Amino acid sequence: MIRIARDEDATAIHAIYAPSVSSGVATFETELPGVDAMRERLRVRLQHYPWLVWDEGGKVLAYAYAGRFRERAAYDWIAETSIYVRADAQRRGIARRLYGVLLDVMRLQGLTQAVGVITLPGTTSVAMHEAMGFAPAGVWRQCGYKLGQWWDVGVWQKELQPAANSPTAVTPFPALAGTLGLRALLERAAQRP
Repeated sequence: MIRIARDEDATAIHAIYAPSVSSGVATFETELPGVDAMRERLRVRLQHYPWLVWDEGGKVLAYAYAGRFRERAAYDWIAETSIYVRADAQRRGIARRLYGVLLDVMRLQGLTQAVGVITLPGTTSVAMHEAMGFAPAGVWRQCGYKLGQWWDVGVWQKELQPAANSPTAVTPFPALAGTLGLRALLERAAQRP
């Protein structure tokens, strides 16, 4: 089941994220935040953007969220996306389904662009993003130093819907969270094989 993340998911989210901090490069964070810090990140993010989890029998196996791309108001219609899947739940199609629902929720909010930022080579992540319609948008060379070496970062971009002149404001996620549109979207996602 795909659902909105809750405070009590912070422990599971923390456990999924930990390997990427300690021994991976999916994130450039080098100090593992505590569970309370992860819970606070969740609360802050949900004030404007979606944070979804893949829940099987009460166990969170993956999470995906959107976040602000840049601070300037002109960027309000673009958001950066992230997804993390528990190691023992990978290669089951969870990432694509969860990410797909995240992108659908972002469309409901009125966002027009999604950006995925991938540490290269990131073969699996690149393949997933491109299969979902993201296109390469550039590379930042040697921009992150972690695990004893410099890493390039690629940027992939997806148009969620056409950008209109004089766009309407993006709907904050809490205003969308209780709507029939979001409920229907999550119910349809639960029915897909």
